[in-house]
Amino acid sequence: MSFQYLLYETEDHIATITLNRPERMNALLPDMYDEILRALDQADADPQVRVIISTGAGKCFCSGQDLNTDNKFGQKVENIEDYRDRGGLISLRIYDLRKPCIGALNGSAVGVGITMTLPMDFRICSERAKIGFVFARRGIINEACSSYFLPKVVGYTKALEWLMLGRTFTAAEGKEAGLFTQVVPPEEVLPAARALAQELAGQSAPVSAALARAMVWHSHSFTHPIQAHDIESKAMFYTARQEDAKEGVAAFLEKRAPQWRLNTTDNMPDFYPWWETPPFREKGEKDGG
Repeated sequence: MSFQYLLYETEDHIATITLNRPERMNALLPDMYDEILRALDQADADPQVRVIISTGAGKCFCSGQDLNTDNKFGQKVENIEDYRDRGGLISLRIYDLRKPCIGALNGSAVGVGITMTLPMDFRICSERAKIGFVFARRGIINEACSSYFLPKVVGYTKALEWLMLGRTFTAAEGKEAGLFTQVVPPEEVLPAARALAQELAGQSAPVSAALARAMVWHSHSFTHPIQAHDIESKAMFYTARQEDAKEGVAAFLEKRAPQWRLNTTDNMPDFYPWWETPPFREKGEKDGG
């Protein structure tokens, strides 16, 4: 599958998706949203891919939506009922991935450039990067499901501060708030992401990682811990009877690297997914009322 605005590479069970408009600081064009979705689909469907890295070409990760285009928000629609935020579609796709996803923020990330990373499992950021949820200062509103994800990552107080003030802040402030897993010099961002990806791909059984990821993200809908007990019991029953469980124990006892055989394309349990995704908008539902 070819892409105009992305680079897509796979090596050692790792898919790397690179935003490739360095001359425009990787600002997103309408067609880039579709390409990102296709790249995520491709990586998720590939049984050889165990981890996904998202990064940017040049010195910036993503400066947000390209505001120099005529169609600034990606869709020429006039009816509020027909509009869907494209950043939200990317976040929802990342949320539904069966594989760990690492954001390698090689430089500044602003607007959708940061909001679309929130459903990723790890974010490694350049110490020189500027970060900004700048929407309120542009007279618009945050998107990419960030009102759902950001408070879960950094808490409601910090989320409200960043979203309502719309100021840019340092990677160090983001690290302190829990937004970033690591903050490193810019030349170390991608190597650090690859080291983490290699550890995940080599040491963590793909099906186990996928189930753990889903259980954590979807636990937000639980109203009692017994619901977590229910799904964890099913997952334990399933994984303990698979060949990767035998391999994991053998590799530990023999002090060697495991050789995983199961993949998330062909070997997920029958009860996965155990949740139902609500419709985008109920028929006849009106925004705001």
